[in-house]
Amino acid sequence: MTDTLSRPGAPGGDSAPTPGPAQAPDAAPTRPVILSAVLSAGACLLTGLLTCTAVAVIGWLAATFGSASGAVRAGASVWLIAHKSGVTLGGASISVAPLGLTLFFAWCLYRGGKSAARTSAADRTQELMTLIGTYAAAYGLGALIVALLTSEGTLHASPLSAFFGAASLALVAGTLGVLVESGAAHDLADATPSGLRDAVPAAAAAVLTVLAVASVLYGVLLAIHFSRATGMLELLGAGVIGSVVLFAICLMLVPNVILYVVAFLAGPGFQLGVGTTIAPTGVDVGNLPALPLLAAVPADGATPTYLLVLTALVPLGAGAVAGLIVVRRGRAEQHTDALGWDAFALRGGIAALVAGVAFFVLMALSGGAAGPGRMAEVGVPAALPAAGVLTAGMAIGAAITAAVAAARRPAEPEPEAER
Repeated sequence: MTDTLSRPGAPGGDSAPTPGPAQAPDAAPTRPVILSAVLSAGACLLTGLLTCTAVAVIGWLAATFGSASGAVRAGASVWLIAHKSGVTLGGASISVAPLGLTLFFAWCLYRGGKSAARTSAADRTQELMTLIGTYAAAYGLGALIVALLTSEGTLHASPLSAFFGAASLALVAGTLGVLVESGAAHDLADATPSGLRDAVPAAAAAVLTVLAVASVLYGVLLAIHFSRATGMLELLGAGVIGSVVLFAICLMLVPNVILYVVAFLAGPGFQLGVGTTIAPTGVDVGNLPALPLLAAVPADGATPTYLLVLTALVPLGAGAVAGLIVVRRGRAEQHTDALGWDAFALRGGIAALVAGVAFFVLMALSGGAAGPGRMAEVGVPAALPAAGVLTAGMAIGAAITAAVAAARRPAEPEPEAER
């Protein structure tokens, strides 16, 4: 009788019944998994298209030729190119993705993946896989439709390339968003071996270090050749609205240029046209398009000596940063005393390898065709050797730094003897 009377919800009991899901007025209603994925993918697609179309229409208003429909198709073409879907205009192919715009779309897709996971409340493995697959497929199908609607006259976009390019970006960015929002990312991190788990943030630090140095170097070179940049602007005579559009184009291409500087620091360098070379060993580029971003490109001939020094110091410095992070994170683990200096050196090498793979992917994505004739080849043709050189330098710096820092860690104080 006592159990019956004191049980929650029983007559005369002391506590009220626990409200179920239907009794929670503040709980957000959930949608079916497929519906959440399709709605989130559609929102991301419309956001990207409207952004590109708005910039294209602004440029059309400043121009004295073309039509509004042509401006809309131009904006859609830029959206497709940002997903590495090549567009053919007449006999010229354009496939250089403006990575600044690509990163913006990736961020939107990441947020869209989080929104889809939150509104669907998916938590099981099968539900998460269904959500991610539907999300990527819906976004890819949207890109396929855009490619079909954009192709007209001399403008042609491959629907199949558009589908795979957009779906791939949605798959990567959307998966990250879904895993983070659902909590599965935390579970995966717990299940990952500690050595690999520490190597990932160390690799990210190494990548950011190299990118930061490349950005500073590019900024210095652009400041040195500032008069050349202003001369290009005067030559273009774009006006106020045209200058705004030109600034937006340059802003979207800044990540590409930074990666070209990274390839320059690695040694193999990059090219800005067929038969051109911009490397520490020398520059042979000739005339360049009147784009202010390219004003920082050195003149033809030998490069300054300090640039050759940077090619050795930058990877080693980035590796040292990765090695310090590996040791710092490793010391925070339990049973870290059982790890020797060689274990930390190995983790530093793994971090360098992960960073090298990231650089290879980024440099491979940064190039392509930028127009007819000479501009048919732009980017880093030797992306794999450049990534290999960076990986070797970072591995040396990370392994040595991690080994030295781990070997010099203070010894644990001995417990006092009992009196």
